[in-house]
Amino acid sequence: MADLITVEDPDDPRLHDYTGLTDVELRRKREPAEGLFIAEGEKVIRRAKDAGYEMRSMLLSAKWADVMRDVIDELPAPVYVVSPEIAERVTGYHVHRGALASMQRAPLPAVAELLHTAGRVVMESGDDHTGIGAMPASGPQDDAGQRIAIFEGFVDHANLGAAFRSAAALGIRGILLSPDCADPLYRRAIKVSMGAVFSVPYARFDAWPAGLDVVREAGYDILAMTPDEKATPLDRLDPKRFERCALMLGSEGHGLSTYALRAADEWVRIPMSAGIDSLNVAAASAVAFYATRPRPA
Repeated sequence: MADLITVEDPDDPRLHDYTGLTDVELRRKREPAEGLFIAEGEKVIRRAKDAGYEMRSMLLSAKWADVMRDVIDELPAPVYVVSPEIAERVTGYHVHRGALASMQRAPLPAVAELLHTAGRVVMESGDDHTGIGAMPASGPQDDAGQRIAIFEGFVDHANLGAAFRSAAALGIRGILLSPDCADPLYRRAIKVSMGAVFSVPYARFDAWPAGLDVVREAGYDILAMTPDEKATPLDRLDPKRFERCALMLGSEGHGLSTYALRAADEWVRIPMSAGIDSLNVAAASAVAFYATRPRPA
């Protein structure tokens, strides 16, 4: 059981993990280098813990100590209790959710390892499938559900978090990131995803777009999402193409690069009307994941 430690000095070195949370550039470099990420809010903290991430410490306002008591009672990690004023001076913003946790990162799987894992049958609810990056139990699924997503150049943390949330909700088995994608474990990405980044396994390519060869060798049909009029509308594509496919989406501003488009097996698009030629990438991902979902026989 963890002890509650009251801290009144914002410069206390024990609060180092939480300093300057609003400095995006600093945190993007520091958190991966130090092997940590920050979970914010009760639900997100619980989901990170349930996904198997080790907790380094917690930072709470006094009124949240009772709310998080069951979590605290299971922790060997220190729990620091501070006033809202001290929390704001440490983090750089008003922590209105009242609870932060510093979590230990886990090593990312290799792309080939994730593809192998994504191809397995998801266990039925109640089976032991616990672990970092484990898919939530949702009943048995067959090969018709073996869809993954590939994100190129997602640099906006909110879009990345929203896309992860859609992926988790709509049965995507895994996500592959180009080398320049944002960090799914950055605080804003986690917050927007509501912790879905903990339930969808992901990996990062070392080489791009050469790494797509590994996806194709694993038997996935690479479908590139683009508004180009030459692309095939999703609702006109043979549903069998979705049985083992990799849906590839590009950045908000530029979409997929020329290199990624050339590497795809087929270009696909979302049919639109009213003169609109594209959607926000987070919205587009949700539509694509829904449109390609397995259908009952």
